[in-house]
Amino acid sequence: MRIFEGLTQGTHIENAVVTIGTFDGVHVGHQEILKTVIAEAEKIGGESVLLTFYPHPRMVLFPEKSDLLLLQTQEEKLNKLASIGLENVVIYPFSKEFAELSAKNFVEEILIKGLHAKKVIIGYDHQFGRNREGNLAFLQTYANQGNFDLFEIPAEQIDEVYISSSKIRKAILDGEMSIANTCLGAPFELTGTVAKGLQNGRRIGFPTANIQLNDAHKILPANGVYAVKMEVAGQLYSGMMNIGWRPTVQEEKLERKIEVHLFDFDKDIYGELCRVEVHQFFRPEHKFPNLEELKAQIQQDEAAIRAFFHSA
Repeated sequence: MRIFEGLTQGTHIENAVVTIGTFDGVHVGHQEILKTVIAEAEKIGGESVLLTFYPHPRMVLFPEKSDLLLLQTQEEKLNKLASIGLENVVIYPFSKEFAELSAKNFVEEILIKGLHAKKVIIGYDHQFGRNREGNLAFLQTYANQGNFDLFEIPAEQIDEVYISSSKIRKAILDGEMSIANTCLGAPFELTGTVAKGLQNGRRIGFPTANIQLNDAHKILPANGVYAVKMEVAGQLYSGMMNIGWRPTVQEEKLERKIEVHLFDFDKDIYGELCRVEVHQFFRPEHKFPNLEELKAQIQQDEAAIRAFFHSA
């Protein structure tokens, strides 16, 4: 998959079949749209293209709001798009100036002059350009002039995309990983770097990797213990993860921590990049009277999660 940072004279895509959107999560609804783009490109001997934006438009237009929760980081999204078979991603830099671009200029400068779009695939309710003045009917005027072919994604399919995105966010926040993962078509992921922690886990025989996320806007599951698999240096290991305030070892709620204990693993991975697949929620976070009782519970957690992966 080719990735273009904006549009330049060197951006050449043969018979571009284009869809547009942020596609946060690239869930099964998004995947169906992208499969349509890929199939339509194959029909005309062209190339599939997603025109997307970075940073997320809400970060630029409403910087004072901190409630944006991304289902995927930019890196996670690009990896998922590549796995689907998309040929090209154009990441257009989103700014306040770009938000003021008229629908006319967007179509003429980006879709026609920049991408030389042969076909545009878009939802019935998609709006773009300054004051959201561009829509399907607006694009149809250009299609009628022969600038490109226009393909409308059915209303039911678009509605399902919106329902899925909301459903996934709620499921993750509630710790309902089976629902989220079904909608995503794959386990929900967290990516980050392994950092040094307080080493409390090591003292009770359960060393953990303290994960520092790559994006502060990444959505986190509910506090608790989860069955996970973690990829380090291309190798996938089973383990368990705790997300929360660690009330047994820390009185104040200073910062939510993500700690992963890998089964049958004994390597120094501080500073390593890692990817965590979140498979199943097991129990909420508890405060235990002492470390011995915490250790006893973790032993039970390990047995249950090992059994979960063994039967999966």
